[in-house]
Amino acid sequence: MILAVLFANTDGNILIERFHGVPAEERLHWRSFLVKLGTENLKGAKNEELFVASHKSVYVVYTILGDVCIYVVGKDEYDELALAEVIFAITSAVKDVCKSPLTERHFLDRYGKVCLCLDEIVWKTCSFTGEKINDNVTVLYGRRSHLKL
Repeated sequence: MILAVLFANTDGNILIERFHGVPAEERLHWRSFLVKLGTENLKGAKNEELFVASHKSVYVVYTILGDVCIYVVGKDEYDELALAEVIFAITSAVKDVCKSPLTERHFLDRYGKVCLCLDEIVWKTCSFTGEKINDNVTVLYGRRSHLKL
């Protein structure tokens, strides 16, 4: 499960945050932890260089893209390898939307499009329901549904 996706500037100000399954009282802790983690490790990092942190069964993959730091937090089946794929999709979409070079201003000017891309990449799921025709055939119908936070 993906627990959180955060975008912050290099000063540590949160630009976008999305939490799923994280109680409200723990969100402040996650914000401060991720920003501190980024300020310690992302100074001098190359664009899209991935960093990984873990504690017990929770993984954090984070990177910097221009003036924007991106953090993805997951657990269970979303280990560091799966989160690396998620962050790759997010950075690709943000680069397409904001154009190069990515600055905080470009990011904020295209805030709505970035939020839309983020919701499509991370918070959309595909659920399937089946209709049994006979003992050997089941027809599956795909239905996209939005996860409610």
